[in-house]
Amino acid sequence: MNDSTSSPISVKGGRESYLHDHTSTNYQIGSTSGSFQNEGFLDGISSDSEFSFTRTGFRQTPLVGTVETYDRHVFLCYKNPQVWPPRIEASEFDRLPRLLSSTLASRKAQMKKTTRLTICEGHDGTETSNGDVLIFPDMIIYRRLTHFDVEMFVEEVLVKDGDWLPGIPESLRGFYVFVCAHGSRDQRCGVCGPPLIARFREDVELRGLQNKLSVSPCSHIGGHKYAGNVIIFGPTMDGNVTGHWYGYVTPDDVPLLLEHHIGKGEIVDYLWRGQMGLSEEDQKTAQETRLKQNGLASFGRSMNKSETGSTNSCCQTNGRRLYCCQNTSSQEKTNGSGRNNEKRTKTRSENDDNNKSTSKKRSSYSRKVFTRRICNMPTWFESWERDDTYATLSVVVAAVSVAFAYGYYKRMN
Repeated sequence: MNDSTSSPISVKGGRESYLHDHTSTNYQIGSTSGSFQNEGFLDGISSDSEFSFTRTGFRQTPLVGTVETYDRHVFLCYKNPQVWPPRIEASEFDRLPRLLSSTLASRKAQMKKTTRLTICEGHDGTETSNGDVLIFPDMIIYRRLTHFDVEMFVEEVLVKDGDWLPGIPESLRGFYVFVCAHGSRDQRCGVCGPPLIARFREDVELRGLQNKLSVSPCSHIGGHKYAGNVIIFGPTMDGNVTGHWYGYVTPDDVPLLLEHHIGKGEIVDYLWRGQMGLSEEDQKTAQETRLKQNGLASFGRSMNKSETGSTNSCCQTNGRRLYCCQNTSSQEKTNGSGRNNEKRTKTRSENDDNNKSTSKKRSSYSRKVFTRRICNMPTWFESWERDDTYATLSVVVAAVSVAFAYGYYKRMN
């Protein structure tokens, strides 16, 4: 393998910040400025609540175990979401993705690893980005694949697990975030994807992660109803590379993913769909084990209840956000203004103006909301109800009445 490495995207605004220089060691994908803001990506796509984060059914379905089992993920950089047809892998007019998809399907039996193919936007979203291929968990990139090279590439790299010559694989480093924004395939992804990418871009810049994190829109990955859908590839604390899927992600969840998943290597379980390399059942087992290890054995059960609308649990939803038991310090800070905080959260979500100071406040609020503790069984005093008080008073009054009547009877005799 070539010793050269490719680092993630610089996600600053302006097209000049993400144009690729082949002499540079920085590999950049995902022109989050060009596709979504300057070129009218959302033209013709409804932003009604039917498709947005406030749609009916949002966060009403369990997420864990919704990732089909697979071992390797191939991303082909090809044009941009604005021009992707609903079935880009089968499009007659898009030869490169069509040939790569059909070749993968025909060689499936010969490949040792179950492989997924997804289309992502390239470093500039134009013809010049076509053909770059990223492979995870290998963390390598081959540049400028053409339709003439597809069969040999699949044979050498994906079937034989070798190198494709004359292509030279380069190492990738850092984290790679892919957000489904395939609006022509599903309007929920088309509506939810762009604001997620914009929020990632904003917070990446605020946190100074431009050289550590790449953000790119991608095509359909499965699970339209879970939009916003996000996949994060990157190294764990022990150096292994994993791919984690998240669903029902809103812009307000982005700081949490950056702080916990990217910054600390901690899975954000209430958004977690599953992981590359695990079966559906193994994903459920992994989450259950993780929650127990973190002292949150009751959280998993409570979360499932909250997702179906139950209010008798440690963790509950208001239809858009999951609220959990909080530490005493956080509780003292938020109890006095709980209702106002909820109103402010809705207002911020609906009127996000990408203001940096507002983003910091949202991030701080998110950390307070999602600070969790073990949901202990309530004491007898905490579980005491008003009806219990009435019943006790009735018994006491009856006892006093009986005692008074008995005393009066004794005196009369």
